Amino acid sequence: MEFRQLLYFVEVAQHKSITKAAEQLHISQPALSKSIMALEEELGTTLLIRTNKTSHLTDAGNVVLEYARKMTGLIDEMKLTLSDLTNLSIGQLNIGLPPFIGSLFFPRVMAKFHKAYPNIKLDITEYGGARIVKSVEEEEFELGVAVLPVDEEIFHTYPIVEEEMMLLVHQDHPLASRKEVDIKDLKDEVFIFYHEEFALNQIIRNHFFITAGFEPNILFKSSQWDLMSEMVAANLGLSILPRSICNRLFTKDTNIIRLKPTIMWRLAVITKKGRYISNAGRAFIDFILKDPL
Repeated sequence: MEFRQLLYFVEVAQHKSITKAAEQLHISQPALSKSIMALEEELGTTLLIRTNKTSHLTDAGNVVLEYARKMTGLIDEMKLTLSDLTNLSIGQLNIGLPPFIGSLFFPRVMAKFHKAYPNIKLDITEYGGARIVKSVEEEEFELGVAVLPVDEEIFHTYPIVEEEMMLLVHQDHPLASRKEVDIKDLKDEVFIFYHEEFALNQIIRNHFFITAGFEPNILFKSSQWDLMSEMVAANLGLSILPRSICNRLFTKDTNIIRLKPTIMWRLAVITKKGRYISNAGRAFIDFILKDPL
């Protein structure tokens, strides 16, 4: 059964005439008759009683007409919904965010995006950066925000933030008066560090501490930057945090120091290559690239 046959049948039922329906549909009368007969044959019942001037529905024809109208209505609804999606009148977007990033940048971004696209629903899940990368690859999320680098053979990346990581120390620490500290000088220090599920854990540990020749002495691991900074303020250890987070600290008990070599914090929206990205997803990427964090 073809959907076109149902459309033709509805038209004949409305006009009660194959001739008038054919004129309305801009097809020949024999072609329309053939289509209706094929539909009757497939359904195994007579749908129309044909006379010289009119065509009347049988009981079976009335049943088919009822369902045909429902189906044509659903098709019209589908087309309208697709049109709304295309024009971003409606939509849903699943985003994975690391907690650091969500609390730091995204309330403002989400508010502006919602104002621009009020009918797009945002479904936000907070995971550590490493888990977000895995979840985008496994297509749990349409897009995520991750710390670079990621495997660019697997992901498209859209950079949104680049800033320096800073050393946070208690004001009474021997290093507190320094303007810059070499990572090699941190060999004997105690650290408040990132949980393993965070990309920064591996990036800083492997590319900076291990490269400098030592394994960091980690007292405590956390996924919350405010807790990490408060533990530094309590003189329990040192931490390395993005500059924007350090600038938000409201404590007089800590000092912020530059690191050598410089550690950069690079964030990007990531999507999986080869995956379909919805209109809402593309709108979000365009929106955030036009108004960087």
